[in-house]
Amino acid sequence: MSSGAANAVDTLCLAEADKTACIAGTLRTEADVVPDVTLTITGPGGFSEEVTTGETGKWNVQVTEPGAYVVKIDEDSLPDDVVTDHPEVTINVGRLGATQAATLDVRTGSYSAESSKFDELVQSTVNGLRLGLLLALASVGLSLIYGTTGLSNFAHAEQVTLGGILGYYLINRGGLSLIVGGILVVVICAFTGWFQDRVLWQPLRRRGLGLTQLMIVTIGLSLALQYCYQYFVGARTVRVVQDNPEVSTFGPITITNQSIVAMAISVVVLAAVGYALLRTRIGRATRAVSDNPALAAASGIDTDKVIRLVWTVAMALAGLSGLLYALVTNGIKWDTGLQILLLLFAAVTLGGLGTAFGALLGALIIGLVVEISPVLGMPGDFKYATALLILILLLLVRPQGLLGKPQRVG
Repeated sequence: MSSGAANAVDTLCLAEADKTACIAGTLRTEADVVPDVTLTITGPGGFSEEVTTGETGKWNVQVTEPGAYVVKIDEDSLPDDVVTDHPEVTINVGRLGATQAATLDVRTGSYSAESSKFDELVQSTVNGLRLGLLLALASVGLSLIYGTTGLSNFAHAEQVTLGGILGYYLINRGGLSLIVGGILVVVICAFTGWFQDRVLWQPLRRRGLGLTQLMIVTIGLSLALQYCYQYFVGARTVRVVQDNPEVSTFGPITITNQSIVAMAISVVVLAAVGYALLRTRIGRATRAVSDNPALAAASGIDTDKVIRLVWTVAMALAGLSGLLYALVTNGIKWDTGLQILLLLFAAVTLGGLGTAFGALLGALIIGLVVEISPVLGMPGDFKYATALLILILLLLVRPQGLLGKPQRVG
């Protein structure tokens, strides 16, 4: 049995692979953080420990066994103007080597349940926009590849994983700054896109392989990359930055500064891609190849160069998405790409196959649906299924997607 004295926890808890895990959180009302509140954490093997929230409302505890842990607020330690409707929460620590976030429900006494529900919806909307922008970075590249080659790249999500893992090794392990390491991640991922098309996809296209055969190759490449990630990283979850992020509050919205920066970067990069597609010569050539490759080639456009550039840019965008994903979420691991693959395809299909702007719109919708559906009563475990259900319903009404062009079959 473990028991610790109550003490302010405003320091960093680092989880060690196969040794320890961390449970952490920030106690916050709709108005401000709540310091000096005692929490009791109980779990397997008679584990019991008390911690006190620090000046920033943060707390954490380190555990050595996987299992279900109950985090309970000592209501007597709450300030007079703060109450809780749900004083305890159960956190499942599935494995060691990761940090599990625990969210405890506290509010000011004058704060009504109706306004709390509304603020929860606003918070989920912001989280959905963040997820949608991160998905958009990857799905735009996936859509461009499909538009110029007709190939559904099942290995595309592994590039997202690659971006996060490279960020971990260059920034956390290599000691590079976030800016320098991030630029290197994007450059390396861009090179992998160029390299893939140069040594794999272009030769296969010239040999006349059909799209079905090429798609099977992408599935094999996806599996190979997953095993490589397992070999180098193992099963643990890694984050790009290990320190506790700073949090900003805007009315009912609570968001980390890292998330704000990540969203701003996503908007700028997506705007730059949109401008390049609409206003530059290479962008117009890309759209021409996407619309009609044979006609584009007949008009003097080097389709191979355009396709190689698309692969390069698409992999760079996916790598940037993975880096930001590992920065602002609970981390990234070897199968993260596999988990978000269906969301990427759903975004591309929802917006319209082969249309970059459709992929952007589809990604934003998917991100919002995933984050908002639990607030509207959908069980949290079904939030991804909700997004896919909406995709199916829309395709029944509009098979070409939101921005896709209707095509005649037969």
